[in-house]
Amino acid sequence: MSYTHKMVDGVKVNLTDAEIKELQSQDVEWEKGKSDRELIQLRNQRNNLLAETDWMANSDVTMSTAWKNYRQALRDITKTYKSMNDKDFKFPDKPK
Repeated sequence: MSYTHKMVDGVKVNLTDAEIKELQSQDVEWEKGKSDRELIQLRNQRNNLLAETDWMANSDVTMSTAWKNYRQALRDITKTYKSMNDKDFKFPDKPK
């Protein structure tokens, strides 16, 4: 991103070289954290899908093999993928 100006009290002011360098440094650091943020996003979505079926794990409910396999596939998804943007990424299909 190109940085040249900032607004100060409604007035457009040129950035100093030090300010430009600092903003560029922040961009680099943000980009370095991209894969961590994507993995967190994947885990959060996976956790939401697991939470939707947590009731099936109650002791008074008999969970079918299909549902057990689905839940295990959700737990294992981060072994294969690190981001929902990965090639061929897809959450497992919920059993009927």
